[in-house]
Amino acid sequence: MNNLMEYKGYVGSVEFSPDDKVFYGKVQGIRSLISYEGTNATELISDFHASVDDYLSMCKDENIEPERAYKGSFNVRIPPELHKKAVIYTMEHEMSLNSFIERSIEKELAAVY
Repeated sequence: MNNLMEYKGYVGSVEFSPDDKVFYGKVQGIRSLISYEGTNATELISDFHASVDDYLSMCKDENIEPERAYKGSFNVRIPPELHKKAVIYTMEHEMSLNSFIERSIEKELAAVY
C-alpha cells in the first residue's frame, strides 16, 4: 500500500484507524496543519484535494504566501571525514559541492524513480 499521495505539489500521508474505521492523513513538510479523512480511498483522496484547495484559497483571501515544503534547500549533517572527502572530490573535478550533492542524489534516485 502506498502511504503517500500528492496534489498541487503537496504530499499527504495516508493512515488508517481500525478503531474508528477511517482513513486519515495530513500534509507533510509544512508548519500549517492540513488534515483530511474518509471512510474509503475515494473519500480520502477527495477530502485531501478539498483540504489543499481550501488552504490555498484561504492563503489567497488573506493575501499570504502558501507554505511550500520543498524549496530546494536543506541542511544535511554528515561525518566530518565524509564532508572533507566530498570537498576534495569537488575541487579535483572543478565543481561545486552543491552540484556534487545534486548529482549524487539524482543518481541514487534514478534507480528508484
